Amino acid sequence: MILGLPWLAGRAEAQNYPWCSNFADGAGTNCGFSTLQQCKDEIMGSGGYCDRNNLYAPAAGAGAAPARRKAYGIHARKPS
Repeated sequence: MILGLPWLAGRAEAQNYPWCSNFADGAGTNCGFSTLQQCKDEIMGSGGYCDRNNLYAPAAGAGAAPARRKAYGIHARKPS
């Protein structure tokens, strides 16, 4: 019989997802949900609730591109 050795397991990484489920039955919190609906599906029947993960940080490069700024000053072109 082979037993799993905890020190051989990989390092646990923090879950970086925007939604957390909080279970009313004392089972704790799980911040592993990408969408609110995933979280709601997980807590269904437990009496728990879903909340935003206040530690969530989107991966670099994620999200919309920054808006371009209008040029003002001596090099700005005036409308014709």
